[in-house]
Amino acid sequence: MRYVYLILIFVVIAAVSVLGFRGTKSTKNPLEIFDDMDHMPKYQPQDESAFFADGRTDRLPVPGTVARGTFEPDAFKASGKNGDAYGSGFPIAVDNAAMKRGEERYNIYCTPCHGAAGDGQGRLAAYGMTAIANLTAAPYTEMPEGEIYHYIVNGSRSGRMYGYKEKLSVEDRWKVVLYVRALQRAANGSVNDLTPADKEGLGL
Repeated sequence: MRYVYLILIFVVIAAVSVLGFRGTKSTKNPLEIFDDMDHMPKYQPQDESAFFADGRTDRLPVPGTVARGTFEPDAFKASGKNGDAYGSGFPIAVDNAAMKRGEERYNIYCTPCHGAAGDGQGRLAAYGMTAIANLTAAPYTEMPEGEIYHYIVNGSRSGRMYGYKEKLSVEDRWKVVLYVRALQRAANGSVNDLTPADKEGLGL
């Protein structure tokens, strides 16, 4: 029986010598009995590959791919277009909550260039950047809502503005459009926009 104990003690000492105590740290490579496919052949991101004709390992998404959770079945809401033409109106609820959210997103993403008032006098203009769109003047005041949405998603044709489809959800894009409309109304409003009751209250 004592031989059994001696063998057991020897096995424990040998195991501790090879594996170390539980919780101890080591700079040595781990002893892998089962490698769990840790070392299987693979390509690293941006590696070259002789398998594909373009020589790239990274593959572009299949045309028409829609990221999980981003599909919008309403064509106008998703693109700003009714058929081939830009549409007018809003496919979202127009209320104070939507306006506040649009103001918040506008202040984060749009104010640096277009300014808090939408007149193109943001911080970048103060540093000498020119040709920033004044959203409160033509042609932007004359654009249908769907066209403004299009620019938010895809940016400008000139390349001076990049699209924000990666940063703004479909709902938030429309809320920014809503807030831009509010800025335009604020910049171009006149006494004729007031109701008779409002005019009377102001003594007009």
